[in-house]
Amino acid sequence: MLNMDIRWKQRFSNFVKVFEHLKNALEIQNADIYQKAGAIQFFEMCFELAWNTLKDFLEDEGFKEIKSPRAAIKKAFEIGLIKSGHIWLKLLEDRNLTSHIYDDEIVEVIERSIRNEYFSILNEFYEYFKSK
Repeated sequence: MLNMDIRWKQRFSNFVKVFEHLKNALEIQNADIYQKAGAIQFFEMCFELAWNTLKDFLEDEGFKEIKSPRAAIKKAFEIGLIKSGHIWLKLLEDRNLTSHIYDDEIVEVIERSIRNEYFSILNEFYEYFKSK
């Protein structure tokens, strides 16, 4: 692909690899705490790559003021790159929580959110940028 030097495409390519790992991790039924922690780690990486892909794409489109995940999410929602901006912001909050997980109960709650809500949001992101 000639345009692979475009930064957002490079980031998206990395996102795709990690997204596949997350998908596989979530297919494990009755996962133990270690497998759930692995899924959460893949979720963290997916989120980092997703928001940076958004930031780089927005910069490529002329929006230079994007400096944070929240700003990238808000602008991407505003111009129609992503749907469900409120869920993306919730995803950001839980991503920030994962840095401070010391409690098995929080692991369970976040893993369930990834499985039941966030994965589909990341899949929408994947489908949208795959077609770009």
